[in-house]
Amino acid sequence: MAALVRSRRDGALLLLGLNRPEKRNALHRELLHELVDAVVAAERERDVRAIVIYGEGPVFSAGVDFGMLAGDVASDEPFRSRIGAMQAALSRLEAVEKPVIGALHRYVPGLGLELALACDLRVATADCELGLPEVKLGLVPDVGGTARLVRTVGYARAKELVMTGRMIGAAEAHAIGLVHEVVPPGEHLAAATRLAEGIAANAPLAVGLAKRLVDLGSNVDTHTFLQMELLAQSVLLRTEDAAEGARAALERRPPRFTGR
Repeated sequence: MAALVRSRRDGALLLLGLNRPEKRNALHRELLHELVDAVVAAERERDVRAIVIYGEGPVFSAGVDFGMLAGDVASDEPFRSRIGAMQAALSRLEAVEKPVIGALHRYVPGLGLELALACDLRVATADCELGLPEVKLGLVPDVGGTARLVRTVGYARAKELVMTGRMIGAAEAHAIGLVHEVVPPGEHLAAATRLAEGIAANAPLAVGLAKRLVDLGSNVDTHTFLQMELLAQSVLLRTEDAAEGARAALERRPPRFTGR
């Protein structure tokens, strides 16, 4: 049986592919947990400096596996417990102190978009459609979709997208900040890799703390946010990478960061 997640290294990058192309990469708990386990394992590898998540086959993901939903209805396990575990999985992915980039193509509805929203950055093909259509099924996005969409595109736009359930094209998604780059069909993985390589060239400890600062600071007052910046900087100033960055600037050469 093929692995649910295809993993390969490309220099300092780890590429993780959703690997159910015969099911259009429909997401169930096993796939989601296997993906998050791979991301968390990469967090412990110093040589991995950025992670790219993509979908094998014709689409990034068709969203939730409806077979899983049918099983949820029949299960004796409390529904909130099962969904809570999936929420925790995406929150763990989001908290990894390495950049995670989603390479999106063709179709990204529902749970597929909730997964993409847990990534730090998103690249999409020009023919990509994205949305949270749960209300069309009598449901709401429940694996972080509403929370992360509000944070990503703003309160009013998130309300409109969630309540209408409409799918939007890549150009509109780019205009509202849902995706960061739009590329021709077939070039999403290469574009996401280029973006990841640019980030991976920077000091990894600084990148990780910068990510956490933005994530955590968005929910606090300005004074607290400024104090968090000072604390992060006080930690980074003691690292070998900070010393190397200063030396490289003085010697006018590219820095050689080690993550220490």
